[in-house]
Amino acid sequence: MEMWLWALSGIMAAAILLLLLKIHALQTAAKEIESAFADRLMTDTNTLIDLSSADRHMRRLANGINVQLRKLREERRRFEQGDLELKNAVTNISHDLRTPLTAICGYLDLLEEEETSEKAAYYLQIIRDRAELLTQLTEELFRYSVILSAESSGNWEPVNVGGVLEESIASFYTALKERDISPTIRIPEKKIVRTLDRSALARVFSNLLNNAIKYSDGDLEIILSETGAVIFTNTASGLNEVQVGRLFDRFYTVEAARKSTGLGLAIARTLIEQMNGTISAEYQNNRLNITIALPDE
Repeated sequence: MEMWLWALSGIMAAAILLLLLKIHALQTAAKEIESAFADRLMTDTNTLIDLSSADRHMRRLANGINVQLRKLREERRRFEQGDLELKNAVTNISHDLRTPLTAICGYLDLLEEEETSEKAAYYLQIIRDRAELLTQLTEELFRYSVILSAESSGNWEPVNVGGVLEESIASFYTALKERDISPTIRIPEKKIVRTLDRSALARVFSNLLNNAIKYSDGDLEIILSETGAVIFTNTASGLNEVQVGRLFDRFYTVEAARKSTGLGLAIARTLIEQMNGTISAEYQNNRLNITIALPDE
């Protein structure tokens, strides 16, 4: 009887050991699938998930995931191709619109030289305003499509952020003065140098200054911190949290900014992200804060 108990105990021990080994093998296979799946999602590769385990259930799971990965890759290729075609179409369309718009503005110039009634002059001014807005939108659309197509292939170099900021503010002196805006500027004496695309950074600052001119109630504070953060702050009682949350959306315009194309801040965000930085907007107590965080050296 005792021998039977020992034999039964041995069989149970062996079964438990086999079960533990099976569980370990399944855990190892599951980790392999998890790691391989994460890697396939992050990298553009045609390699599928392969397992060292011979368990048929885990291999069936891996095969099922591989089927979905193939479909996902096909969809990604379709999306990338469609996205490229759309960018090229936008670039071509916006470029083609320039010629007729230039002609329209030219004929408007000729019409305005002719003697017209007061009512006709009023209508001509409306047409002029709409034509100028359409021209501005076309130019911004063209630049935006070019920026998207160029991706991150910029002219990278060590840039004195404070120097570019000062130059941008100086170039907007007349526009700021017309709005009676005297900006408060805080730039540290120590040079803040980052490896960036200088022209892209200048474009970002110009777009933010344009934004401040549109929405400011008459004040503007610009701060460059020693960490490389750039903050534009102004009172903007005409905005609300919902509008501020959409400021970086393409073609979104606040009704008060009638001559806005809705692309300025979208372009700023694209350029900053291409330079590995971030840009965000907050709205508290009628104050609009736009913060740029530039990458560390």
